Amino acid sequence: MLVLVAPGQGAQTPGFLTPWLDLPGAADRLAAWSDAIGLDLARYGTQADADEIRDTAVAQPLLVAAGLLSAAALGDVAELGPGAVAGHSVGEITAAAFAGVLDATTALKLVRTRGLAMAEAAAITETGMSALLGGDPETTVPHLEKLGLTPANVNGGGQIVAAGTLEQLAALEADKPEGVRRVVALKVAGAFHTHHMAPAVETLARAAEGLSPVDPKIAYVSNKDGKAVTTGAEVVQRLVGQVANPVRWDLCMETFQELGATALIEVCPGGTLTGLAKRALPGVKTLALKTPDDLDAARALIAEHASA
Repeated sequence: MLVLVAPGQGAQTPGFLTPWLDLPGAADRLAAWSDAIGLDLARYGTQADADEIRDTAVAQPLLVAAGLLSAAALGDVAELGPGAVAGHSVGEITAAAFAGVLDATTALKLVRTRGLAMAEAAAITETGMSALLGGDPETTVPHLEKLGLTPANVNGGGQIVAAGTLEQLAALEADKPEGVRRVVALKVAGAFHTHHMAPAVETLARAAEGLSPVDPKIAYVSNKDGKAVTTGAEVVQRLVGQVANPVRWDLCMETFQELGATALIEVCPGGTLTGLAKRALPGVKTLALKTPDDLDAARALIAEHASA
């Protein structure tokens, strides 16, 4: 069984969309999305520097657009035959479009609202996120809580991401949990998936009131608890609440395994989630769509592992 996944914030790099815009129809599709949300996605994806695309209000719609664009290069997602879809953090909106819950333009309008709201919430207090490499969750999580930090992403594969104020993250650098080898600051502009994002939840909830979600056509695995969600209304409800709640990617991967996953493809800008899967899902073939050069290998993997 094939699983199609979408990465979250921090996966973007300067110029990463450049080769994708050479594909037939890609530039026109991106231009239409840019007009719909009032953001020049092509410029940010091809010309902007690292600081510009670190901006939450830019990074989030850029990542969703990249995921949708790269998946479209493979064909209609439903016809590709994945047995499940999921996304990490903002990638959940990409996955909602893959599952047919939201159309592409609606997904991009929603993520534009999300990015702006989270950027505004992040500006209230200086906060950030850091990845902890190594360690045992049973030891790491209590240590983070002792420092006032939130285990905002429990990613599996030996990785937890802590979020909180810059002072709290500095204390973590000086006082690592037992077994943690490194603490790596992430290229994000706030303590996402924590109580610091509560104002963004309210804004997103108001935006969600005007949506007409469709029930998923493909199993949609949620960051909240790793469960497959069966109604469009619940998918949207979870998208709203997840902004201020931890991402449980470890539980998502457990569900992939329970569903019988044999292959996992991560859409552009791929790499982070395939890296986690290689450690946590032994025997599952993985492929990251980094450039269009990866499309032929992805098509071959789809042909071998897609659901009937």
